[in-house]
Amino acid sequence: MSVEVLPEPASAPAAAPVAEAVPTETPGEAVTADTIGTRSPDGESLLAVLTSPLPRARGEVPAEFVARAAVLRAEAEASAAQEAAARPLDTDDPAFRAWITDFRDRALAAGISPATFTRAFDGLDLNARVLDRDRNQAEFSRTLWEYLDTAVSSTRIRNGQEMRSEWRTTLVRIEEQYQVEAEVVLAVWGLESAYGAARGNIPVVEAMASLAYDGRRQEFFEQQLIAALQIIEAGDTSVGNMTGSWAGAMGHTQFMPTSYLEFAQDFDGDGRRNIWGDTPIDALASTAHYLAEHGWVYGQPWGLEVRLPDGFDYRLAGEQENIGVAFWNNLGVRLVNGDPIPDHGRASILLPGGAEGVALVTFGNFRVIERYNPADAYVIAIGHLSDRIDGGRGFEAGWPRGDRALTFAEREELQRLLLAAGHYNEEIDGIVGPITIAAVRSYQAAAGVTPDGYASPRLLERLRSS
Repeated sequence: MSVEVLPEPASAPAAAPVAEAVPTETPGEAVTADTIGTRSPDGESLLAVLTSPLPRARGEVPAEFVARAAVLRAEAEASAAQEAAARPLDTDDPAFRAWITDFRDRALAAGISPATFTRAFDGLDLNARVLDRDRNQAEFSRTLWEYLDTAVSSTRIRNGQEMRSEWRTTLVRIEEQYQVEAEVVLAVWGLESAYGAARGNIPVVEAMASLAYDGRRQEFFEQQLIAALQIIEAGDTSVGNMTGSWAGAMGHTQFMPTSYLEFAQDFDGDGRRNIWGDTPIDALASTAHYLAEHGWVYGQPWGLEVRLPDGFDYRLAGEQENIGVAFWNNLGVRLVNGDPIPDHGRASILLPGGAEGVALVTFGNFRVIERYNPADAYVIAIGHLSDRIDGGRGFEAGWPRGDRALTFAEREELQRLLLAAGHYNEEIDGIVGPITIAAVRSYQAAAGVTPDGYASPRLLERLRSS
């Protein structure tokens, strides 16, 4: 799954008009950077959301959505024409056909029947668009607060509440069986596919075969391809119905094929684990099962907003300090209403916007959501959206909105400057993760500034001039 999120349609998409049935690796494409902005927004999916014939009244779609859709359509048509003229690709490339022949032996050795393999690869072509997306994942940098503005928008909150009402019976049963709160499952659904409006329309077998042949991540994508064939072999869906993102994430909550095999559920009791159809029952149960299997604790918050006391030692912030809440309470850390932090187990203090932004105390469920997607921004968005769907309030503290996100080149420069200053000794990869944050904090402490670990444009300028 991607950390980028689609603008939410003005009203939630209606699910299939059926009565709710009485039930008798990371799921999506992983984002390994802790910073926002390693992937481009999916213009094709955005266009589909904005222009799809959702059951909404005439005039209900905001004018800016319609205008944006027209722009995207024109850009997509121009881009497709330019690609066709500038980069012709022979999808009957003999090398690709030879790869399929070789892969067939590996697939059959993994238990795929000849009939299933033939059915899946009949007429399959090398997908040039998928390869182009993989090779040219242009950077799209956004700050956390800009991301949250879209991920936890008032429309997405309202749509989530509407979906909660529409699927209340199913959600209650899922919560009872898997012991994962309904609002958390809804938040994943809302971020991953805009409550089912953007599930992806790229043939998964074709996409996985193209990416495996391309070789950049051959082992990973061959594993996903074999898993996709196993799903077809089991009869959960057909080749034609198995669609998803260009990277293989599928269905309402964007499971990768291997995660599907391990965690998908047949909650409606029809004999198939169907995460692709209009009815989201199996997908919602599968998501709850995934979280439960990774250690979700029912009733434990993912995180709570806190206020830090004067003189707080910012070197204590970060997931590396996972301490009992008594420690934080003794330091004077308090919830925003002034109450002590409730004891939900070991906890960390997180400062995603530095000392000038929101401060959070995070618990074990924060790390469970990380198993779905390891980017802090995604975890905070899921947690905060779930709180808002459940009637919670927005964050009380502000964000340093005057700051912008560092570009990939600037993050690399930051690491090089930290290395030269003796605070960093790892690979220059442009990923601001725990090691880089610790290096930033070390530099800040040596420079006599608040060691909050926040990699801001101001910090980069200070490094440049020192």
